[in-house]
Amino acid sequence: MVTKYSLFALVYQLCFCDYVSAACGRPPKVNNANVMNGKMVYEPGEEVMYSCMSGYTGIGLNKLICPKGGVWSKTKFTCQRRSCPVPKLLGNGEMHATEFKFESLVYYNCNEGFILKGLNRSTCLSDGTWSDQYQSCEPVQCPPPTPLKNGKVRFHPTGRPNNISVFGDMIFYECNEGLALFGNETGYCLASGKWTNSPQCKEVKCSPPPKMVNGFMVFAIKRHYSFKESIEYGCIENYILDGPRGIRCEKTGNWTEKPMCRAPCILPVNRGRIFYNGNKIWISDLPKKRILHAERVAFYCKNKKRKCGYPVLTQCIDSNVEIPSCFEEPSKLSYALSYKSLPSEIVQC
Repeated sequence: MVTKYSLFALVYQLCFCDYVSAACGRPPKVNNANVMNGKMVYEPGEEVMYSCMSGYTGIGLNKLICPKGGVWSKTKFTCQRRSCPVPKLLGNGEMHATEFKFESLVYYNCNEGFILKGLNRSTCLSDGTWSDQYQSCEPVQCPPPTPLKNGKVRFHPTGRPNNISVFGDMIFYECNEGLALFGNETGYCLASGKWTNSPQCKEVKCSPPPKMVNGFMVFAIKRHYSFKESIEYGCIENYILDGPRGIRCEKTGNWTEKPMCRAPCILPVNRGRIFYNGNKIWISDLPKKRILHAERVAFYCKNKKRKCGYPVLTQCIDSNVEIPSCFEEPSKLSYALSYKSLPSEIVQC
């Protein structure tokens, strides 16, 4: 049987328990966030607000309310690292990074032949900017090249003042008249800041030029000739020059290959008609039956089945000429009495 006293005690106990459980303790922690105006105990209905630490950005609702039950609910609020924009590309260099977020590092290095100006790294700061963005890759400079003894150095135009030379620039070497250049005619500014090895200018002499069979040298009166000096050849009458007309003294001390005088051909045929230099003539009308080297002549052959004639070409090669195998030289009698029946005179195929 419930008495008035026991009922009062029960109500008092329930009210006391509700009062104790209503208080909320410290709110749940959020990584990289702080509680604004935090305290030890919160009354039901009180709000707690989170703020992200420097360098972090909040995602989601940043507050919680102390419930009547005194137990904080789980928060979905998170603080993520702030992002920095993609750093500028480095001309003539490279950028190395795994991510572009707060406290991340970006490293820079230059290609061969270039020097890094500025810091070799940059840090993503808390405000979303990079600590340093003034890096550049400047080309290595080379000092003025060593003057060429008995020659000169010519610069490839760059448009830079005072002929400043940088990595990859090119120069050209030239020797004075009569001297030969031994080594590379061009030089390059290297990544080491030095020039490639310069050449040398040396005097070169060639012995008297060689004589030529059936030919002659034009105004060859010297005993010795210097580098790049040249002479010309000519051939005697009816001989043809085969090759360059002149030869030149090379830096090896030798002459370039001389030409040849090629001999004419004497046609080994006494009777018949040929086609030569655009004309159809009798062999007896060809002076000395001679054609010059490289000239072509056609002999007439007969197609016995079709009873018609046709020309076959041959060529004079340095005194040698091959008569077509189909050509038949007429006898004196047929040449004199029946010349109109020769392959050259009948209907052509």
